[in-house]
Amino acid sequence: KIDLSEAFVDATFASAKKGLQIGPTRRGKGSKVMAICDRGGLPIAVHVASASPYEPHLVPATLDARFLPDLPWCLIGARGYDSDGLDDLLMTQYGIEMIAANRRGRAKTQDGRPLRRAKRRWKIERLFAWLHNCRRVVTRWERHVGNYLGMVQLACARILLRAFMR
Repeated sequence: KIDLSEAFVDATFASAKKGLQIGPTRRGKGSKVMAICDRGGLPIAVHVASASPYEPHLVPATLDARFLPDLPWCLIGARGYDSDGLDDLLMTQYGIEMIAANRRGRAKTQDGRPLRRAKRRWKIERLFAWLHNCRRVVTRWERHVGNYLGMVQLACARILLRAFMR
């Protein structure tokens, strides 16, 4: 049931009350949950980091923390993932094409055809809505980041089991 022909990447913020690897943001201190989902919206990989780093810097670590041995063919992200460095890194190390809308003031790097796939980015947002149904994932109460990552992975396993048991 997992379709790796295209995958979507995004991050969400989880406020943290205490612990290690939390970073300050405008919303307060917290952690960033990076996720990659397949074409159907099922989780492929999750990664937890401090809320401070820029999201494209966390994409390789998220790909390394995937649940499956196979990699997606292309990765679709929001406007913030439009980076030449990220495009080159994903193509050389992983063989993945990065598709992201061009940022303002930047020369066009892609034509409009692959960008039509970005209209389906709502699937990663739906994955975050499913993850936020688990109260333990919305707010990070754990001191150690490994415990919180375990809770996020448990929530992903619950989503996958629900999808496969239908």
